[in-house]
Amino acid sequence: CMFRNAIQCDSRHYNAWFGIGSIYTKQEKFALAEYHFRRALQINPQSSVLYCHLSLALYENKKFDEALGMLKLAAHLEPRNPQVWFQRATILMSMDKNDEALQELLDVQAHSPKEAQVYFWMGKVCKKLGRIDEALRYFTFALDLDPKDNTQIKNALERLEQADVEEESF
Repeated sequence: CMFRNAIQCDSRHYNAWFGIGSIYTKQEKFALAEYHFRRALQINPQSSVLYCHLSLALYENKKFDEALGMLKLAAHLEPRNPQVWFQRATILMSMDKNDEALQELLDVQAHSPKEAQVYFWMGKVCKKLGRIDEALRYFTFALDLDPKDNTQIKNALERLEQADVEEESF
């Protein structure tokens, strides 16, 4: 309600457009989220955060190539933002471009070496690529970095030898 009031007062209030898009994302209404993030970007095209959020909505709407394009624009604006590269990797994985996804994750890992989630996803990609030893190593790193939130990592480790079982998201 407050976001809509802000837009009524000032239709160029990009934070309000972004806020509504975020609400629609949480409600899993990704077409509406996409629309609102696009409106926010029309007002503020220099925000890498807006491009990242739009890419998420595009990804959920199965517009993978366009989502990657938005992340390319985000990376141009903020090349050292690991979230951009992490999102690129997850999209590439969903497109079965696992070698490219692993390279993106290695770049993220170089800038964020203490993020358990990055190692978890690296393990998932390596498993998909049939690199079981590497997957084991990355899952173990993830477990070492985040021992409190370890259920999914332990499940992934237990299913490592089962090629047809997909791990849960982290």
